[in-house]
Amino acid sequence: MRSYTRNSPQAAARIVALALVADEHLGKAELDVLARLNAPGRLGLAPSELHDIVHALCEDLLITAHLSRADACRIDPRTLSTLLAEIDDPALRLTVLQLCVAVVEADAHVSDGESIVLVAAVEQWGLQHAMFEAAAAPLPH
Repeated sequence: MRSYTRNSPQAAARIVALALVADEHLGKAELDVLARLNAPGRLGLAPSELHDIVHALCEDLLITAHLSRADACRIDPRTLSTLLAEIDDPALRLTVLQLCVAVVEADAHVSDGESIVLVAAVEQWGLQHAMFEAAAAPLPH
């Protein structure tokens, strides 16, 4: 897995990208919600940079999955914890969590993979209360 600077826009975007691909497919509804919420801008990226990070993440996941299609979009718990640890700024954590929740809810279905990413982020970052607030309140535009 490539590394990014702690609290960088790229490290934050990679967590959102994990939520995006965790259900093993990239849906139009998920991409639309990221565009509507200006996710790249909120993370400090140009739209094309978010695309590049999603692409890089998929490459990394394929390499670490040993080319097993069944596990292509899965990430082991230790690696997920390491990636989540790259974000330690409280405000950035909250923004990333809000974007992840929006992505996961975009298709009105929460897959096991999406749940794993969200639960890991909430637990590791100590945002249990914020998770409920994020689910109840719409994101600011």
